[in-house]
Amino acid sequence: MAAAPLHIAGERLMLDPAGVLHWPARRLMCVADLHLEKGSAFAARGRLLPPWDTRETLARLVPLLRLYRPRRVVFLGDSFHDDDGPSRLAAADRAAVLHALAGIEAVWVAGNHDPSPPAGLPGMAAAEHAEGPFVFRHVPATRAKGEIAGHLHPKAAAPTRAGGIVRPCFVSDGARVLMPAFGAFTGGLDVADPAIASLFPRGGRAFLLGPQRLYAFPLAPGRRAPAFSG
Repeated sequence: MAAAPLHIAGERLMLDPAGVLHWPARRLMCVADLHLEKGSAFAARGRLLPPWDTRETLARLVPLLRLYRPRRVVFLGDSFHDDDGPSRLAAADRAAVLHALAGIEAVWVAGNHDPSPPAGLPGMAAAEHAEGPFVFRHVPATRAKGEIAGHLHPKAAAPTRAGGIVRPCFVSDGARVLMPAFGAFTGGLDVADPAIASLFPRGGRAFLLGPQRLYAFPLAPGRRAPAFSG
């Protein structure tokens, strides 16, 4: 897959079509909204879902850690669907996480679903993580520069010959990056929704996740729907 460069605050960030961000200069990888153990959280409330979401999410994440070999990985909050999620990890999944993070500094940014640090997993907990010109946080601030945030699960629609497709996406205006949700059981919020559009009052670009590459298109200023340009 071909990652796409994005320049913010004099730094080159790489947006991977799998939905992670890589900062080569700092050997830092960032991923948002894994929502691990969402299936088991729903099952505890009587809503039965296939119980394989954690395994599927890790199966996509671990190869990216091997690919980029980061020195530091920043988890942008809602890494687990609730604070008890780490205790519900299957032994094999816990072992996979521990093995994948061996030799990597993990930063667990607090999310609204998991405000407490993940018990039994390596790394440090933080309300937000500041590094260089960037601040990594879960919920985006109303006005911010150099911000990399998650929480809103942006998605966008694009027309194709076979009909419209809807995919998760990155969103950026050159001052901040809104990350796509990475988890297998995560939904999405359309980029035209005021919760997202209001963060980009002068417009920006959406980077739609594709199988091998990103598909970029402009976002109009304000709260209007995006105009896809191929």
